[in-house]
Amino acid sequence: MTVDAVEEPFRTQFTVRLRAGDTLLGVALPGPCTFTSGNGVDVLWMGPDEYLVLAQPELSRESSDLEAELSRESSAVVDVSAQRNVVRLSGEHARDVLAHGCSIDLEVSPPGTCVQTLCARTGIVLMVRDEGFTILVRQSFSDYLTAWLADASLEYVS
Repeated sequence: MTVDAVEEPFRTQFTVRLRAGDTLLGVALPGPCTFTSGNGVDVLWMGPDEYLVLAQPELSRESSDLEAELSRESSAVVDVSAQRNVVRLSGEHARDVLAHGCSIDLEVSPPGTCVQTLCARTGIVLMVRDEGFTILVRQSFSDYLTAWLADASLEYVS
């Protein structure tokens, strides 16, 4: 198999509004259309003063501790964990599968890129990683996108 799509359930997610500062949870803030990682979290740039903090599964059990710490560092924190599902897409043809329904030029998008875009007419947040892609999709569109990814992958599955 040269394409693998795996759902990553129970990922804690916080929308954070930050007016001042250079870090969140000890992780440097990313610039526009990028994300940074460290200390068990990814920090995604969502807008000029808005970030999405995506906790790794091992930290998701301690979401109240994360929220308390983020509240000390920022002007507003909202737990949006139930809003989006997380899918990890990897494999030799992961980029080709996404190209079927995503207008972002993934050939020139280096690891660390993070964009809000459409994939198969569904709003997603797309993170480009060294080992593939992380897709955040609204929960109500998750089944549709999963089915679309399976269909788009058929030609690459041996």
